[in-house]
Amino acid sequence: MSALDDSRFWPEGVKRCSPERFGLWMLCCGALLAWALLSAFLCLYKGLNQTAMNDYFAFGVWIVVDLAIIALGAGAFFTGFLTYLLRTDELKNIINAAVIIGFICYSGAILMLGIDIGQPIRGWFGFWHANVHSMLTEVMFCITTYLIVLIIEFVPLILENRQINKIPEFNVFAHHLHRIMIVFAGTGTFLSFFHQGSLGGMYGVLYARPFAFREGFMIWPWTFFLFILSAIASGPSFTTLIVMLTEKVSGRRLTSHKVKMLMAKISGGLLTFYVLLKLADTYYWAQVTSAKAGVPFSFFYSDGPYGIWILILEIVVGGIIPAAMLLAPMVRKRYGLLALAMVLNCFGAVMNRFVMTIQTLAIPVLPFEKFIGYLPTWQEWGIAAGVVGYGFIIYSLAYRYLPVFPQEPELNKG
Repeated sequence: MSALDDSRFWPEGVKRCSPERFGLWMLCCGALLAWALLSAFLCLYKGLNQTAMNDYFAFGVWIVVDLAIIALGAGAFFTGFLTYLLRTDELKNIINAAVIIGFICYSGAILMLGIDIGQPIRGWFGFWHANVHSMLTEVMFCITTYLIVLIIEFVPLILENRQINKIPEFNVFAHHLHRIMIVFAGTGTFLSFFHQGSLGGMYGVLYARPFAFREGFMIWPWTFFLFILSAIASGPSFTTLIVMLTEKVSGRRLTSHKVKMLMAKISGGLLTFYVLLKLADTYYWAQVTSAKAGVPFSFFYSDGPYGIWILILEIVVGGIIPAAMLLAPMVRKRYGLLALAMVLNCFGAVMNRFVMTIQTLAIPVLPFEKFIGYLPTWQEWGIAAGVVGYGFIIYSLAYRYLPVFPQEPELNKG
């Protein structure tokens, strides 16, 4: 047996690539982390003047990426809700992957925010000196506590590693955690539901920003509900897309196509509902809300780099088209078309977060202001790339050493 041979740690009945190839892959991921560490050092040592953020753009690419991965990570709580609370047994074959991806997204978002606040050593101030009038306080509490829930959901899977599971105490502990997982699934659903909504609600209450401001239901602007729907529509697609990408890279079947089709059907139905509400919201905002503020609809797209094309990209390319594709049985049956539909679905969610963050701040709100453009620095891109590298490392290690996919041994017999 080679000194590098780690096959005794693999799940039962599976095959993985050679340690040399795996090491090379991890080295590439480590390069992204190195870029992020250098960027983080410069931002923390020299200050946020290393970024393109300023008095106009208090939010930058970090917040876009942060909101995007939190939305795409919603596959964890929503798949958990369907699996444990609604008893959708077919999804047990993908729930482990959803939890890992959710953990990566939420922990990555918090790591990125640690750099974004400029002084991470004071990050605890938000808890101890909470601003009870801010939606972001609720977001901060929910994201942090939901990450704890995801860690608890991740722990049993780690303990099921073939070597770790041989320790009787760990085996028993993992078994008992599995038995009460419905409690954590319910808690995670509650926490995620409200922080996804409050992230959107934060933009909807910006009455001084006509581009973002929305009317709504009672105390909640329409963006509160739209962010929730967008997240639960794109989250399952992102989870399934990662699984499909893993299948292509590894050359192994990890879940049956029936499971992927079910996830696609769920995403398609939710995305259709979201698109209908988004169209209604956009029409009402253009014709009524912004008109009341004395700002015509054409003003928001008349200057700067963000023309009407960006609205078409978000709603049509990233909304209507993937919704129609995911609802079509013939598309769900074909691997390539299914992947394309899910890519477009995820693209629409990312575009929505970009528009609500960057375009909202770019549009002038005072007569003497001009349209201000924003282009991130390489340090900002480095932090964002670091989250990607971090995600690849965690997911790769989990896939190699943990029984993430229960169907894998059966689907790859012989």
